[in-house]
Parts: sequence; C-alpha cells; structure tokens
Amino acid sequence: MTPTLRTARLLLEPYRPEDEDSFVALFQDRRVCRWLGDGRLATEAEDRALFGRILTKVYARRLFDVWAVREGGRYVGHAEIKPTEVVGGHEIVYALAPGAWGRGLGTEVTQAIVGHGFGALGLGEVHATVMAANEASLALLTRLGFAHRRDIEEADGTTTRWLAVVRGDSRSGDRERWAAEGARQVGG
Repeated sequence: MTPTLRTARLLLEPYRPEDEDSFVALFQDRRVCRWLGDGRLATEAEDRALFGRILTKVYARRLFDVWAVREGGRYVGHAEIKPTEVVGGHEIVYALAPGAWGRGLGTEVTQAIVGHGFGALGLGEVHATVMAANEASLALLTRLGFAHRRDIEEADGTTTRWLAVVRGDSRSGDRERWAAEGARQVGG
C-alpha cells in the first residue's frame, strides 16, 4: 500500500475517489502536460480513465507508489515512483499545478519520493527523465544531486534527458540526508 508521506509543507497521500476532478484538471492544464510523457494533451476521458486505473489497478495490485500532493489540505499536484524499462530502474514522476510553482514545493516532493525510494523501497539509485526544454525541472534535479546519464532522442525529434541519483554518492548525499530533508512516513 502506498504510504502517506509528510514534508515541511506537504502531505503526499494515496488518491481518493473524490480527487478525480482535481487530478483531471491538473493533467488537462496545458502548462503542466507539456512536460509530461510525450507532451501531448490527453482527452478528459483518457485522464479520467488513467485516474480510474490508479485506483483499480495500481493500488489494488500494489504495482507502484502514487500520491496526491496536498498543501494545507488543498490538492496541488501528483507524484509517483515506479519501475521503468526506459532506464532499467525506478523513476520519479511529479507534476505541480502552476499555482504551486516557484515556491520550492517541487524540491520537497522530489526529496520526499527519492527519500522513500532509498529508504522504504531500498533502492540504490533513482532515475528521472525530463524533456531537455524543461529547464526548471533539470535545474531542480541537478541541485539535488541528480547527474546527467545520457540523452534519449525521441521519435518526434525532441530530446529527453535521463538523470540519476545514487544513494551514498558524495554529490547527492546519503540515505539519511534524503530521509531528513525529504519526508517522514505517517503511520505504520
């Protein structure tokens, strides 16, 4: 079961059915979706189906951890850490609503899910794939110790950067630092 995590300002908790409209609004925002996946805006029906799969498949089968991100009880974003064949390990994914941009919340989310990956999941390395044009996310990840591994040339001609952070790497700190700066698990 996806655990609930708490940072200084955020609560990362499993989605509830009543989060569907907020989830869909986030993924229907062109400013957000341009940085996710292939950058294509899905239909509202596709986003609702994706939300349904999170509740009925991802959680039910315990496939990977997915969180609703809340600040002061208000939905502000999405986060996950999941196995991926693209880079052969676990990848983090996060998306924040534009109203949450520029306040350091992306740093808190990233620290929380990487800390969870190093701690609870026992990973030795955590990956991220980011569109080369997404300078804000690339700067955030680099600041947190992620190192560029290679570029992936996409079929549409764009470039995706593959980055990774290694537990215990002197550039990225160690598990205890990620746990201390990241999040603490709420409950058992």
